[in-house]
Amino acid sequence: MNRSIFQKIALLSQKNARIIADEWHYDGQYAFYDMKNDQEDYGEIISPQLRKNNYFQVLDEDDNLVAFFCLDPDKKKKEQVEVGLGLAPNLTGHGLGSEFMSVIENFVKDNYDYKVIVLSVADFNLRAIKVYQTAGYVQTGTENVHSNGGIYKFNLMSKKI
Repeated sequence: MNRSIFQKIALLSQKNARIIADEWHYDGQYAFYDMKNDQEDYGEIISPQLRKNNYFQVLDEDDNLVAFFCLDPDKKKKEQVEVGLGLAPNLTGHGLGSEFMSVIENFVKDNYDYKVIVLSVADFNLRAIKVYQTAGYVQTGTENVHSNGGIYKFNLMSKKI
């Protein structure tokens, strides 16, 4: 069996926050996820004060940045956390999504008391939706979100862990 590319999880360093914000660029419709296309997301990821302790970097065995995720606790439903995530652009579309989801879920289970993970995924991102469905997430609704200078439909998905 191949060794996992997802080897180490730590709080997101300022250096790696800048790499994600300034250097990660996705192709085609996925350019929607470039941090510079949403000033609110960009501002949050580059600011240690706004990131708080909610952003994590995922490194490979050579300490290269391969992914990140953030945890946004639900203030009303204490058992629930929303997860945002991103895979390095050169790693997307290579079948790593399911493994990455498992890594995140295990990290949450090992370090927190959350019982439900919630995801919000752009309606057009069928590739991610398929990964999440395969991992056991079910759609619980939709919402229109102001992002990237427009209003976009997002699917809300959740899973009990």
